[in-house]
Amino acid sequence: MRRLISAAVLVFASSAIAHAESVDDIIAKYVKARGGLDKLKGIQTLRMSGKMMIPGGMEAPFTIELKRPKRMRIEFTFQGMTGTQALDGDSGWAIVPFTGKKDPERMTPDDLKEAQEQVDFDGPLMDYKSKGNKVELAGKQKIEGTDAYKLKVTLKNGDVHYMYLDADAFLEIKDEGKRTVRGNPVEFESTSGDYKEVGGLMFPFSVESGAKGKQQKVKLTFTKIEVNPKIDDARFKMPAASPEKKPTTPPEDKPSPEKKPPAPTPPPKGK
Repeated sequence: MRRLISAAVLVFASSAIAHAESVDDIIAKYVKARGGLDKLKGIQTLRMSGKMMIPGGMEAPFTIELKRPKRMRIEFTFQGMTGTQALDGDSGWAIVPFTGKKDPERMTPDDLKEAQEQVDFDGPLMDYKSKGNKVELAGKQKIEGTDAYKLKVTLKNGDVHYMYLDADAFLEIKDEGKRTVRGNPVEFESTSGDYKEVGGLMFPFSVESGAKGKQQKVKLTFTKIEVNPKIDDARFKMPAASPEKKPTTPPEDKPSPEKKPPAPTPPPKGK
């Protein structure tokens, strides 16, 4: 009898712990911590601006604009030149003047794939089932001294991310995964912090990302976040290439036409 009671207690305790730490419970607390489902769904546009700190001590001001559905525009200025990356539905384009290219070009398949992940307002956790994503609880782990839930997120396209949520605040503090850069898979990591409330929603005002295990990281510091600003759809359209300017050449010197002598006047007729 004692064994049966002990076994029953163990089963009950295991079920209670599993339920307390189920994926759906954790995601529900994550959504609530961010501001709640209604407010998150109420975001139609976002505009975020700040400074990008590049390894080497260089700064680049940037602006990110997002609009449902699947529209994004990123602008950043460096050395007096402004680069642009934009997504307009299922197509993307970029202008990269730093490489000497001033005309817009279509995104590479790898860049397009990454942009389509970034444009998801709600992130891969919210409504993950309807998006075709799979989320599994991979235990707990300390991230810089903070207890965090480790979630294995398999996106619809097959990519795998590991997202870490603060076990107390239920906000995302780290993300790990792989990206394809110039045809090569690269492991990356991104940490988020300095959360602040904007319009009843929590946003990280500091994001640092780069190759996993590398000291050099790109740090984004947001100075302003606007919820539902007016953004015209034209902002996301791919502009036409600049018309080629044909070199102007001076007109050729043409010899002036020879002057012909006037026709002789006929003599008067005799009477």
